[in-house]
Amino acid sequence: MKEDFIHYVWKYQKFDPSVIQTVNEESVEILNVGMHNQYSGPDFFNARLRVADQQWAGNVEIHLKSSDWYAHHHEVDPAYDNVILHLVWEHDIDVFRKDGTVIPTVVLKEIVDVLVLENYKKLLDKPTPKWINCDTQLQDVPAFLINHWKERLYFERLEQKSTQIETLLATTHNDWETVLFQLLTKNFGLVVNGDAFRSLGSSLEFSVIRKCSDSVEELEALLFGQAGLLDGVVEEPYFEDLRLRYEYQKHKYQLDASGVLPVQFFRLRPPNFPTIRLSQLANLYFNTNKLFTELMECKTIEAFYKIFDVTTSVFWETHYTFEKKSTKRKKKLTRSFIDLLLINTIIPLRFCYEKHIGKNSENIILQFVEAIGAEKNGIIDKFNTLGIESLNAMHSQAIVQLKKKYCDTNACMQCAIGNHLLSQK
Repeated sequence: MKEDFIHYVWKYQKFDPSVIQTVNEESVEILNVGMHNQYSGPDFFNARLRVADQQWAGNVEIHLKSSDWYAHHHEVDPAYDNVILHLVWEHDIDVFRKDGTVIPTVVLKEIVDVLVLENYKKLLDKPTPKWINCDTQLQDVPAFLINHWKERLYFERLEQKSTQIETLLATTHNDWETVLFQLLTKNFGLVVNGDAFRSLGSSLEFSVIRKCSDSVEELEALLFGQAGLLDGVVEEPYFEDLRLRYEYQKHKYQLDASGVLPVQFFRLRPPNFPTIRLSQLANLYFNTNKLFTELMECKTIEAFYKIFDVTTSVFWETHYTFEKKSTKRKKKLTRSFIDLLLINTIIPLRFCYEKHIGKNSENIILQFVEAIGAEKNGIIDKFNTLGIESLNAMHSQAIVQLKKKYCDTNACMQCAIGNHLLSQK
């Protein structure tokens, strides 16, 4: 038994309210169960009850056992001074207020709906581990409920990403261009070089990027130099040209690369080499003078794809590294790579920005993300086999959120699917 099940039982009153009474056999009438608190402090705020003939307004605290009140040291925490009801699964000790009076206690184990309890055990009390608790019950869940829950999960995930963006904004004095550059740089590094590219982005003032944006060679020199890719000696004119440019930039802008993590080539496909990705990033900022503004003004998904229709500089058409020549090939950003940028950077930033300026952007955000194909990973594939298909990026992002936040933490009581299965007759 988990406390969140008792939260669920109380919040949705999964018991016969006509028989509820305290351990001292006082009648309890529920006028308002209160507001569920997901943070520290009592579990339900601003409840209203009538205990015996006395009406109370205050908070409700929930535990598995009454003695947990003292185990959690609530008796010395002022946040619990206004608790008017103690809800427990088992009662093993009386709990007292500071004035010496007993806090009314209700034992839910004795009155909970038997069918709800059976559904809970079926969902969570499994003899063998399952990939997710409801993997054999998903076919019993209506499609409209799952689709509605996916939308809520997607915006929940967006809110999480917004928190990360807010942190970056706080450290950059609300400079949206700088935040965009730092986020883009990290995501251009993908998984292997994400941290290294993030440290690279953080090492540069965006004003320096802006000053160098008239020349793609200047931008490449800046990015390659900060990444440590211009160290050493290479007998290649283009390398030497970039190295000299960087030496000048380093002195002029007082650049410091001491905190930049080394980039990796090992086990990467050549198109994902840091040289190629940094050249593409340099060309993106060379091609688009006001990148942030243009991205915030896009009205269709195709407008985003047009902005990210960039390739490398000419040198990198015949190279993956400075030292070795390769067959000539245009190295454009692929559609799948752009999709990752849109999903992980551009759409969350757009959502956060429009919230900042007081604009409701949910409809256009959904329009964008539903126009992008679903991601491919193990979580998405497994849910597909269970009958929960991802038809677009909104679905796949929602499914990842569902698995990581709800399924992996056994948070079935907070999940719309879990709630439905608990309520089945």
